[in-house]
Amino acid sequence: QCRMARAALGLGVIELAKLARVSTNTVVRFERGEDLKQSTIDHMRAVLEAAGVEFIAENGGGPGVRLAKRH
Repeated sequence: QCRMARAALGLGVIELAKLARVSTNTVVRFERGEDLKQSTIDHMRAVLEAAGVEFIAENGGGPGVRLAKRH
């Protein structure tokens, strides 16, 4: 979902790392499925949501993301 969210926003690993104030290595490790502290995961999710992504839970079709409607 992180990779999909970055793609939807047009962000590279470096840009997300800067926005989330984490290392590029942290973003790469997360996208590989490696374990991270829950607080780091929560922070990265919050940064992506603030940038306009909505995360879609598993609903039979698999988890996903979409861009939030602008108000």
